[in-house]
Amino acid sequence: MDLAELSDRQEITDVITAYTRAVDTSQWDKLYDVFTEDAVLDYRPTGGPSGPLSEAIPFIRNLEGFTVWQHLIGQIEITFDNAERSSAKAVAYFFNPMVAPAPDGGSNTIECGGYYRHELVRTENGWRSRHMVDDLIWSR
Repeated sequence: MDLAELSDRQEITDVITAYTRAVDTSQWDKLYDVFTEDAVLDYRPTGGPSGPLSEAIPFIRNLEGFTVWQHLIGQIEITFDNAERSSAKAVAYFFNPMVAPAPDGGSNTIECGGYYRHELVRTENGWRSRHMVDDLIWSR
């Protein structure tokens, strides 16, 4: 592995981090720096839509019904699709606790976990995700 590949791997990791930070801080416009203009975000495993970012953002904003939420990203597997490293796939494990207000004035914590599956391309503005699946595996 050479320095250029290490740099690509770090940049891809940064894209995944930028996605979760934008969501966790409700900075919805920052999602446009994560995805290509023609990206498809697939939230069907979580009961949401599959479509462009303009359709995904209203679904993601459902998190605003919680008082707090936070992603924790675990291991990230990155595989490049070709020798030029112009495209790649990444699977990132996630854990996402969310706190909801309870009717009695307290709170309830909901936890979920799964994989963010990204297909990424190198663009003139750096790596961007062109397809993402929110692959929810469990919740409690």
